[in-house]
Amino acid sequence: MVEKTATRFAVDGIDCTGYVYRPARREPPPGCIVMAHGFGGTQQGSLAGNAEDFASAGFVVLTFDYRYFGESGGTPRQLISIAAQKADWHAAIRHARTLAGVDGKRIALWGSSLSGGHVVEVAAEDPHIAAVVAQVPFNGFPRKVEGRPPAETRQLLLAILKDWWHGRTGRPPHYVPAVAPRGQLAVMAFDEAEDVIRSMQNDTWRNEITPRVLLDMMLWYRPGRHAHLVKAPLLVCLAERDAQTPSHLGRRIADRAPLGELRRYPCSHFDFYKEAVRRLVVADQIGFLRTHLAWPERQAGFA
Repeated sequence: MVEKTATRFAVDGIDCTGYVYRPARREPPPGCIVMAHGFGGTQQGSLAGNAEDFASAGFVVLTFDYRYFGESGGTPRQLISIAAQKADWHAAIRHARTLAGVDGKRIALWGSSLSGGHVVEVAAEDPHIAAVVAQVPFNGFPRKVEGRPPAETRQLLLAILKDWWHGRTGRPPHYVPAVAPRGQLAVMAFDEAEDVIRSMQNDTWRNEITPRVLLDMMLWYRPGRHAHLVKAPLLVCLAERDAQTPSHLGRRIADRAPLGELRRYPCSHFDFYKEAVRRLVVADQIGFLRTHLAWPERQAGFA
């Protein structure tokens, strides 16, 4: 049985809320997997399901909501900031190393989509991370978003610039939906949107974000550029039919990481959050984490 308890840690005076998942068996002291959600998500839903599975496999897991999202504090709400989210990651790692019964030298990072890019950057900055899982990681946008006509691209760009200007001038955010059906204004607009929205529904998720972050994601944020600095084993899990985080961009992360591993799955981006595919991918990730978070004696074959 997995034990789940709430926890909190502060970043720049704002509380982040997380949950600690502990396995029933705790000897020897287990490694800890720190996890956070992707673009506009929260720690409920599929992330909680993954955390339960990892804890059932014997790991302690810490999930958390970024500032401005879910159960964490901070205003304005639904604000995505790359710098703030990376700071939240580093604070969560520090917090994980203080958890009772955790081996602080065996901390792994797990991220998906935008957070899949964050874990690469954060591990490049923290040489003491023991292992990294980057699932369908963001590593730049495709040159052309599949199925988005030029007129809709211009409409989204105007919304991005308006929200950016609101942020610069201290006005309330200009929100747009994160996901919507094809033909509507949203960061991600595609035919399967309704299915994705239903699968994301939980008490803390809201289908709106501040789109100003897309400027950073378009202009400069490329986590793969720092993959060569990641000292830990790094598993990159890609969807072969990914229109949101194209697999050829994600593969660059695995190729540049000194200890990079790559696994590909014949599915689309959001299939990773559907139960059948989710369980398959998590099983592969558990195998990877058991190898690289094992006690040294076990790695050497003494136990």
